Amino acid sequence: MSMLEIKDLKVNYGVIQAIKGINFSVNEGEIIALIGANGAGKTTILHTITGLITPSEGSVLFNGTDLTKIPAHKIVSMGMAHVPEGRRVFADMTVYQNLKLGAFTRTDKDEIQESLENVYERFPRLKERANQYAGTLSGGEQQMLAMGRALMSHPSIILMDEPSMGLSPILVNEIFDIIKSVNDSGTTVLLVEQNAKKALSIADRAYVLETGNITIEGAAEDLLSDDRIKKAYLGE
Repeated sequence: MSMLEIKDLKVNYGVIQAIKGINFSVNEGEIIALIGANGAGKTTILHTITGLITPSEGSVLFNGTDLTKIPAHKIVSMGMAHVPEGRRVFADMTVYQNLKLGAFTRTDKDEIQESLENVYERFPRLKERANQYAGTLSGGEQQMLAMGRALMSHPSIILMDEPSMGLSPILVNEIFDIIKSVNDSGTTVLLVEQNAKKALSIADRAYVLETGNITIEGAAEDLLSDDRIKKAYLGE
C-alpha cells in the first residue's frame, strides 16, 4: 500500500476548477517530484494534502486514513510535515524558538531535544545562529530553518514547496543535497519544485502537472531524457 495516495482529487476556487481529478501516489522511502509551470496547481495540491484547503471531490489517503476531513494540526501529529513556499519562518522569534515550535505536537522532552540536536547537526549554521531572530537570516538560512522546523515534528513524510526559490546556485545545490540526505535517513519526500532538472536529479519518480491535470508520469531518470520535458522545463 502506498504511504500517500491521491484519488480523483478535484479542487475548486469558486467557479474555477484548479485541480481536475488527479491521481498519484507516494511510496514509503521515495522522493517524488511534482513539477510544472507557475499556476499549474502544485501548491494547491500540497495545501489540500495538508488540510489547508478542502477538496470538492476525491480523497487523500495517508497510511490508509482519508485526510480530507481531518484538521491541519492533527495531520502534523500523524507524521506529515510541510515546508511552505516562501519559507514562512516567524521573523520576530529566534531560530531556537522557531525550531521548538516545530515540535508542538510532541510531548517527550528528551526526544524533542534529540531531534533538536539532529537538526543542528544537519544544519550547523542554525546552531551558530540559535539566538538570532529568524528575520535577520539570509534566504538560504531561512530555508534551512523552515526545513529544520518541519523535521522537529519527526515526520514520516515531508512535503516541500519550492525549496530552491530565490536562492543562489551554490545554495540550491546545498539545499538539494540536504533533501537527499533527509530522504536517505528514512523520511519520504514529496517535492514541488520549478527547478525541474534539480528535482528530477534526486527524485525516484515524477509527475508533471499542467493546468490542474497530470499529463506525464514516470521514473525521474526517464523524464530527464524525455524530449517533451526537455523542451518545456529544462530549456533544452
